[in-house]
Amino acid sequence: MGDLSTISFICFILCILAVCAFEFVNGFHDTANAVATVIYTGTLQPQQAVIWAGFWNFVGVCTGGVTVAMGIVKLLPIADMMGLGLNANIAMIFAMLISAIFWNVFTWYYGIPCSSSHTLFGSLIGIGIAFQALHGGDGPNWTKLGETLMSLLLSPMVGFALAIVLMYLFRVFFKNNPSLFQAPAKGSKPPIWIRAFLIATCTGVSYSHGSNDGQKGVGLMMIILMMFMPFQFALNTNDFTQGSFASKVFTVGKSFNLADCEASLAKIEANLAASGNASFTKEITELKEKLTLLKTEDNGKNRFQVRKKIQKLTKNMGEEFKKVDAFKDKAALKTMKAEIKTLTDYTDWAPVWVIALISLSLGIGTMIGWKRIVVTIGEKIGKTHLTYAQGMVAELMAASTIQLSTWLGKPVSTTHILSSAIAGTMVAGSGVKNLQPETIRNIGVAWVLTLPVTILVSGGLYWLFSLFV
Repeated sequence: MGDLSTISFICFILCILAVCAFEFVNGFHDTANAVATVIYTGTLQPQQAVIWAGFWNFVGVCTGGVTVAMGIVKLLPIADMMGLGLNANIAMIFAMLISAIFWNVFTWYYGIPCSSSHTLFGSLIGIGIAFQALHGGDGPNWTKLGETLMSLLLSPMVGFALAIVLMYLFRVFFKNNPSLFQAPAKGSKPPIWIRAFLIATCTGVSYSHGSNDGQKGVGLMMIILMMFMPFQFALNTNDFTQGSFASKVFTVGKSFNLADCEASLAKIEANLAASGNASFTKEITELKEKLTLLKTEDNGKNRFQVRKKIQKLTKNMGEEFKKVDAFKDKAALKTMKAEIKTLTDYTDWAPVWVIALISLSLGIGTMIGWKRIVVTIGEKIGKTHLTYAQGMVAELMAASTIQLSTWLGKPVSTTHILSSAIAGTMVAGSGVKNLQPETIRNIGVAWVLTLPVTILVSGGLYWLFSLFV
């Protein structure tokens, strides 16, 4: 794909700014959860807390990898969508981003803790359904969506249940420290060890949020880059030339290395033969044909086809590896897993500047607009003031659950996990009666409405925009 026209370039920049805006809103919407406990226990002053959380969100995105980000990319049939042309892709991108930003800002304005993850997935589903209805072909990746929504559903339940259990254990092991289970005196600061623990868990939640939720912004950015410039971004092109931002976007420093890809494929094929498993012959043959075509016609369309074939082969082989005794030759199995990792490095990637831009947007967003959600988390979930023990337990549960999900490559909702954990600590203290019904109802209604609203808004906007393109 050549350089973009002036209008397309303007749309491209607007799309990038919209992703940054989504991540900025995500910062002050979701990360408010991380600072609520340290603020309401008097551990840190509000400005100290949000700057600290913003920094660790930034670090989380930078070091969290791209596994969750690629899960976002795989939710849509990107290769099929590329056949519609750039104008249709622009319509899809704007519909998706407007829907996601609208619902996040709407719920933030009313101080309702709502999941940016749910918002994003609903917008993606709406786009996928509208695309299939208008143009045929593949719709959303329902298998991947099912796995994603299941992790979003189960993680708050896990946080709620484990918070109750951990509060019980705290009462057993810290029974000689009654101050842990009492509301902090106004203007007082907790003992130094409690402050250290609360700051550490706040750091953990902030870092985990960056490494999980921040990757969703990276995934969104990669969708945009692939739709606008498939030649440059459909496959890992390694590094860009040094220079200005525009130069990095439009100039590829080093093309996709076909020889290395073919070498990995040859090793996989040889070890499949050695292990007596020939079930992937068709996928390997198809990928070879696309690689051969790419040698003579190196363009965005063919790069997407190679991308699609690599993903199909590696997915099917990964599922086969999970079967007991599928490959009796363990040495061959080890080699194939290593070469599959080499192949997926060509499809599962993001440029450094994308990760840095999303990190910055999320970090700055964390420092602005946090107060509405913090007040809800700190004052309106339970009827009693947050105690030191409740803050410690809620943050510990949230940080560990989110980090485990990131390690497994599963996107989860920081908002729902931490809200559920705080609710669990309140229930552990005085039962369900200790919860504020109105707040719990508002959170529940937002949880139920997020998917249908964002599906309808993004799908409807795409249908409307498609009338003009």
